[in-house]
Amino acid sequence: MKVLILSCNTGQGHNSAALAVYENLKSHQVDCEFMDALLFAGKKTSNAVSKTYATIANRAPHVFGLAYRAGGIISNTRTKSPVYFANTRYARKMYDYITGKGFDMVVTSHLFPAQTLTYLKKKYDLKVFTMAVATDYTSIPFWEETRLDYYVIPHRDLIREFCKKGIPREKLLPFGIPVSEAFCVKTPKEEARKQLSLPAEGFEILIMSGSMGYGHMAPLMRAFLKKYGARVTLVVMGGNNTDLKESLRQKFADYDNVRILDFTREVSLYMDSADLLYTKPGGLTSTEALVKGIPTIHTAPIPGCETKNARFFAARGLSFYAKTTAEQISYGCFLIQNPEACRAMQSAQAEHALPKAAESIYEFLLAQEGSR
Repeated sequence: MKVLILSCNTGQGHNSAALAVYENLKSHQVDCEFMDALLFAGKKTSNAVSKTYATIANRAPHVFGLAYRAGGIISNTRTKSPVYFANTRYARKMYDYITGKGFDMVVTSHLFPAQTLTYLKKKYDLKVFTMAVATDYTSIPFWEETRLDYYVIPHRDLIREFCKKGIPREKLLPFGIPVSEAFCVKTPKEEARKQLSLPAEGFEILIMSGSMGYGHMAPLMRAFLKKYGARVTLVVMGGNNTDLKESLRQKFADYDNVRILDFTREVSLYMDSADLLYTKPGGLTSTEALVKGIPTIHTAPIPGCETKNARFFAARGLSFYAKTTAEQISYGCFLIQNPEACRAMQSAQAEHALPKAAESIYEFLLAQEGSR
């Protein structure tokens, strides 16, 4: 089989899930390629969409909430949305690329190329096998506009929701959200801290803001430093938000137990080293934490699908969902002081985690190839 894996640069989660599939397929010597689907519309378009997404997420996140609600209102199985028609504009280039390179399977972790593939199946009679991978714990608006062969969804409990939105039950595969193999390996905490030059003793809190550096971290950090002093180590991942990272470095320059990180490929190791994780509820990072089995507090989401992610996790005891800084501090102190509560959350995480999603996708693709 020859597989094309498509994503879009609108948040790193989609790319990470797609790359996890790519990584797994390559490990099985599958001929495959990873691409940003918006490059079919041109590099300028891809960069513009990515920049606009990041700007809105950081400066006007309420816009996402409004757009999400509007999308839910107009989204249906009978008519196509403006989003769908926008993604047909580069359809011919995608068709020529798929057929010209001889791909017989296409896997996408993003709605946009899923809409384009739907159009190609209808207008160009595209014959390749197609699969979508949902990267949020909800059926986002406009999935029901698509007509792909199969849909990988994050959890079996979401089957009913996807069916209600119009996607046939027989097309739903509750394999989970694919994560890199690195997150399926657990390094002992002592060893992880040694490798990262972090203190061997004390309570370590990892604070993540997503690839775009979303959220307000300083009040939370001050509260823990005031209450626990040198007994706590704070490790902060500010994503690509240079302004946020520099601001935090200035504010906490006098604290030896605060580490503000630039881009790192050691997220898995940092999760292993930590006792508690704060993160916005992106689907991919939440799944990585779920697979790792780290006590988690979800912070204020980018309104829309991240809100649904946080509710999904909290309802099953996989995290605490803290909407305010006061709640974030309260939940954090509770977990620090109650190891049994941490163990209960980790037990629930172990019950619901699907660490082998990428392998399940490979095995399913292989079975489809054998039946063609």
